[in-house]
Amino acid sequence: MSAPVLSIIVLAAMFLIATILPINMGALGFVGAFLLGAVFLGMETDDIIASFPGGLFLTLVGVTYLFAIAQNNGTIDLLIQWAVKLVRNRVAMIPWVMFVITAIITSVGALGPAAVAIMAPIALGFAAKHKISPLLMGMMVVHGAQAGGFSPIAVYGVIVNSIVADTGFEYSPLALFLSSLIFNFLIAVVLFLVLGGRKLLSTRAGQMVERGAEARMNASVGHRISGTNRADDVKYDDSEAKSDKSAGAAPATAAEAKSDKASQYTTIAGLIVLAVVALGLSIDVGFVSITIAVILALLFPKAQKGAVDKISWSTVLLICGMLTFVGVLQEAGTIDYVSDGVASLGMPMLAALLICYIGAVVSAFASSTAILAALIPLAIPFLESGEIGAIGVICALAVASTIVDVSPFSTNGALVLANAPEGTDRDRFYKQILSYGAIVVVAGPPIAWLVLVVPGWL
Repeated sequence: MSAPVLSIIVLAAMFLIATILPINMGALGFVGAFLLGAVFLGMETDDIIASFPGGLFLTLVGVTYLFAIAQNNGTIDLLIQWAVKLVRNRVAMIPWVMFVITAIITSVGALGPAAVAIMAPIALGFAAKHKISPLLMGMMVVHGAQAGGFSPIAVYGVIVNSIVADTGFEYSPLALFLSSLIFNFLIAVVLFLVLGGRKLLSTRAGQMVERGAEARMNASVGHRISGTNRADDVKYDDSEAKSDKSAGAAPATAAEAKSDKASQYTTIAGLIVLAVVALGLSIDVGFVSITIAVILALLFPKAQKGAVDKISWSTVLLICGMLTFVGVLQEAGTIDYVSDGVASLGMPMLAALLICYIGAVVSAFASSTAILAALIPLAIPFLESGEIGAIGVICALAVASTIVDVSPFSTNGALVLANAPEGTDRDRFYKQILSYGAIVVVAGPPIAWLVLVVPGWL
């Protein structure tokens, strides 16, 4: 059996095991890289370790550490309060507040499932109180997370841009970000119109004084979430909300209240600095984010308590393990083997659509981050022929592989389902999410392909 065929079998087995069993796919990736590289290909362990993405590791740790501090010190809840006040209690604007805030959270470095874990209880709490469709509110949160997920300093954006940049291939971080942002925004518009948003236009909330964190705590009591994307392994529970300083407990003294506000405003300033320095000056996102996080920790030691534990180590393991395995795949010739096979179809357009569908179907049941790390290297070599726009294909693949996270079998969809408001028919709600997820899996890839690939404008 040739090395490329064997490596494909190993990759398929890894996806199958990670889907059926609660094993982090990154751990499987390291094992697969060792067995395939050292045992079957005769590679030295130093050569295998050389594929470890050190820069990406620093970025993932830095941005998730910074976001954990922002969550700890109540900055996220403060932003939610400001946004709700900004719309002056207009009920019709509440779904859009949820969409925009979730997008902002992911665009500055939070993982999608982490943002959804925070926002879903809040959004569904508002849905119950103001008679808004829970499906509308839940999906607005998920699509908001995906809308901001491909910014140049977001986790998805960093992953895709890093993989493409390493190939020396032409790419556009801005096109990637805008493609996901616009695509998810348009889906949100359709959802708003179809799921009763127009009826809310003339409605005003009587009073919205409860804190977002309090809504999160109340809505999440009794729920302990473990993401069904085995590799993401994201957890959220009410004990975290209770222990979190932002869980709605009033500061004991005026001095503590003043310190809280200082830490929140300093964190907001830090996020602005991150965007300006990392994007405007093109300085490494990982170093900038971890520097800002450490400065916050030095200035406000109490607010950063437990933040290191909230770094998404499972996702760090996932991405680093998968990319190390991909490095071994390249050594085995698997990338060229698969790319040549796709190119041999003689129809690059059809090949692009096929890759988008593979990404969507697998991602609906497994990890989006894992499928992006695996499929993008497979797509790039056959794009070098220049017959179709490479940037368009990368953008379409990224969109198709992430919009399906609305599926109840994915972490984001599961978080929405688990935070269904009290009194909701969970069976019916599950079927609604499942039906919507099926529609997205079927219709999402061809629409992304038609808009981003076929016209050839990217």
